[in-house]
Amino acid sequence: MSQRQVLQVFEQYQRARTQFVQAVAELSARPQNAESLRSAGTWGAVGGRGGLWGPANLSLWQLKPMVFGTVMHHQALYPLLETNCFYLERQKAAAFVLRAVGKHSPQLAQAVVQCGALESLVICLEDFDPGVKEAAAWALGYIARHNSELSQAVVDAGAVPLLVLCIQEPEIALKRIAASTLSDISKHSPELAQTVVDAGAIAHLAQMILNPDAKLKRQVLSALSQIAKHSVDLAELVVEAEIFPVVLTCLKDSDEYVKKNGATLIREIAKHTPELSQFIVNAGGVAAVIDCIGSCRGTVRLPGIMMLGYVAAHSENLSMAVIVSKGIPPLCTCLVEEQEDHIKAAAAWALGQIGRHTPEHARAVAVANVLPTLLSMYMDTHSSEDLQLKTKRALKNILQKCTYLPALEPLLQDAPPNIMKHIVGQFSKVLPHDSKARRLFVTTGGLKKVQEIKAEPGSLLQEYINTINNCFPEEIVRYYSPGYSEILLERVENYQPVL
Repeated sequence: MSQRQVLQVFEQYQRARTQFVQAVAELSARPQNAESLRSAGTWGAVGGRGGLWGPANLSLWQLKPMVFGTVMHHQALYPLLETNCFYLERQKAAAFVLRAVGKHSPQLAQAVVQCGALESLVICLEDFDPGVKEAAAWALGYIARHNSELSQAVVDAGAVPLLVLCIQEPEIALKRIAASTLSDISKHSPELAQTVVDAGAIAHLAQMILNPDAKLKRQVLSALSQIAKHSVDLAELVVEAEIFPVVLTCLKDSDEYVKKNGATLIREIAKHTPELSQFIVNAGGVAAVIDCIGSCRGTVRLPGIMMLGYVAAHSENLSMAVIVSKGIPPLCTCLVEEQEDHIKAAAAWALGQIGRHTPEHARAVAVANVLPTLLSMYMDTHSSEDLQLKTKRALKNILQKCTYLPALEPLLQDAPPNIMKHIVGQFSKVLPHDSKARRLFVTTGGLKKVQEIKAEPGSLLQEYINTINNCFPEEIVRYYSPGYSEILLERVENYQPVL
């Protein structure tokens, strides 16, 4: 028999197995078939060690949600748990099935919990085989990630202390999955994060920040971020684990996700208080994040952009620290270069936080020539609603403090009334007290543009215009008013020469 004929026999066998599982899936869609399938030994054939979903037949795993998902409420998983998979052989494939079912939706994950799988999975976390631990941790993570109720169920089953032990094991793959699961548990609420902290996870996670394995660092940084984000106390506990300045090295990592997760961790700490932000500034965190933003593209930039905004929002001094560290140019670059509106919106928000404190801060943003860009994005009908909102707020924050008139004049041409009032308002504050600015305002055409603005009588905008006009001789104001040239020409025509 030739090799080709031998291969054909195995191909026929493979097709027959696939057809069998597909047929089971179709039968499983009808509740009335559940008991017949069970009594016929279908679940043993599908889920057991020698069954079609045994470790040797992973090509058929793609069909698992179709079968188990459709019969979840017909007690399909109970016989799976009653087999030797957990209590005798602790088969990794069984945990794989539970993970595959639980990951699709909270409803399916809840069904896995209700059939008593958590207790068996937690027992697997104590197994001597690292592969069994890994499979169990992975399944627990897929259950916990959906919502706080499912995470609490995982916690109540006693998984957290064992997961903390797993991150101390020598196997890198096990460390990754255990850290990921701790992250999934911590993300939902301060109480769940506190449970992870109480199990001593922070110290062990912090020690792995410098591990050379990029995938492990991703999960470690993610877990610390999910803990730190909830409260000041939790963020301070993460900082006390001495993650600075070592975490800053992650911002220069060759792996983009390590960079992103590192910046996310710093952001989640910085957002809480001025003191934590100042600690990050003192550790060199602002400069490191600015360098990171300049060296990457796309969504990797996003947490760093937001971190700068949070730091700048806390106080004048912290905002000035961002300015002195040359944080404005890369934010302007993000505003122009990035294609995604949500990244542009974050950059606009951060610039607004930097410029909102004092005239000095606003000037630092204005001289970067970012105001016309913000205005253009606000007025662009193709901009998302969030981008329009963020650019509008940023413009308002900066304009209300900006006294650098050369940066404001270009906006007089195109700004809509709701933005125009802030621009004209700043002119009305500066011009009465600065003769050089008044002269420049006339020669650059600013006064002419103000006269062309159509404001509602009695409106705040009209009051600002009146204040500006009162800064100049009446004949100068008339000269630059619309239609005055026609009045002059009419006077020329009507003038009787004196001979």
